[in-house]
Amino acid sequence: MWKKTYQEWLDHEGLQEDLREDLKGKTEAELEDMFYTSLAFGTGGMRGMLGAGTNRLNIYTIRKANVGLAKYLIDTYPTADLERGVVIAHDNRKYSREFAFESAKVLGAYGIKSFLFDALRPTPELSFATRYLKAISG
Repeated sequence: MWKKTYQEWLDHEGLQEDLREDLKGKTEAELEDMFYTSLAFGTGGMRGMLGAGTNRLNIYTIRKANVGLAKYLIDTYPTADLERGVVIAHDNRKYSREFAFESAKVLGAYGIKSFLFDALRPTPELSFATRYLKAISG
């Protein structure tokens, strides 16, 4: 099953070049680890290695997680609650800022506004801002 997903990634013409490069020179075992499952979202958010594949952190897995969040919020809350928006922060990890912007774009595509911090923020500040702004999620 993972080989089919791997092939779909290889065949995707719009695949980011850095992710395409990441697929080169990998052993079958490495490729299987990259594609055998989807990266899980846990209580600490999404954690995992950066790189290509469904079991890695990359722009595509970030988009997928935010599509899931958007659909959950839309299915769970009335439209008036959705107008409260989602607070998004980022930290100093590699690509964190880009992932935060991508998250806001995906949510916006579903009509959910985002409050996006313009600089690094610690997790407690995100929690405070979510409550302070009465946002639906953070």
